[in-house]
Amino acid sequence: MDGIVLLKEDHKVVKALFREFEKIKDSATPAAKKKVVDKICTEMVTHSFIEETIFYPAAREGAPDTTDHILESVEEHHVVAWLLSELKDLDPKDETFDAKTTVLIENVRHHIEEEETEWFPQVRKALGRNRLVELGEQMAAAKSKAPADPLALSSAQS
Repeated sequence: MDGIVLLKEDHKVVKALFREFEKIKDSATPAAKKKVVDKICTEMVTHSFIEETIFYPAAREGAPDTTDHILESVEEHHVVAWLLSELKDLDPKDETFDAKTTVLIENVRHHIEEEETEWFPQVRKALGRNRLVELGEQMAAAKSKAPADPLALSSAQS
């Protein structure tokens, strides 16, 4: 599977979790909401880890015209990591739990939309199929090395 296809598959998983949260947020028990948000957290941290440690550096090298997008994406990841770190330890009964989750969802949906419509086509053209397959294999293998803590993402890049 090529790297862009792998990232798009990750996007589908988190978008499904977002829809699940939105469907249950007004009727589910706090524990049920927390369970969905914990899944979102795990998926987002793993996805961000493989993007920032493997895909973004390769894209920056192979498609230098997209560097501004990459830098913006890393900053968007930092915002998401901060929200995830707050949600991870937040009691789902807290009045801010749903609001924080909604803001997280809105931010990530925006990020996904930009990547899939604007950036991925540029990267696909610049890197080519063979390089993307190679990156996909590296990213799939690296998923198990992702940190559990959203704030550990920053240190994982170095």
